[in-house]
Amino acid sequence: MSKTQENLMAAFAGESQANRKYLAYAKVAEQEGLPQVAKLFRAAAAAETIHAHAHLKNAGKLGDTAANLKDALKGETDEFTRMYPEMLKEAKAEGEEAVARYFDYANKVEAVHAGLYKKAIADPAGLARTDYYVCSVCGYTHEGPCDACPICGARTTAFFKVEDCCN
Repeated sequence: MSKTQENLMAAFAGESQANRKYLAYAKVAEQEGLPQVAKLFRAAAAAETIHAHAHLKNAGKLGDTAANLKDALKGETDEFTRMYPEMLKEAKAEGEEAVARYFDYANKVEAVHAGLYKKAIADPAGLARTDYYVCSVCGYTHEGPCDACPICGARTTAFFKVEDCCN
């Protein structure tokens, strides 16, 4: 891999992390009654997304939908078969029970995501039109409304509907 390719992927990772961090900061600002600061964080997060997408494109990492689905499945599968099990084991060994519990949640959710991607890979054009709902506690993703989260036990009020358009 060339140095430019390495730099593009490092920049993609950095911009992606900044986006997520700024959105988390926006939530804190909202909770503290600072809506304008929250709006500033969301604006910066949107800009970081633009940067991240450009870096990913320039790195040649965007394929057609079939290739992108296969890449997403590969990533999710790696997370629930290798990454999170190792992290969970290490957190438990260090006595970090709360962190271990959340790693376990994330691990289970990544397996669900992999299943959803497998379904999409099987027939992308025939994928049933449905709304997706995500648990705001653990990230569990469900086709259609959900009464309670099977991963973390959160109630239906913890779920939000994914909108059709996003950045």
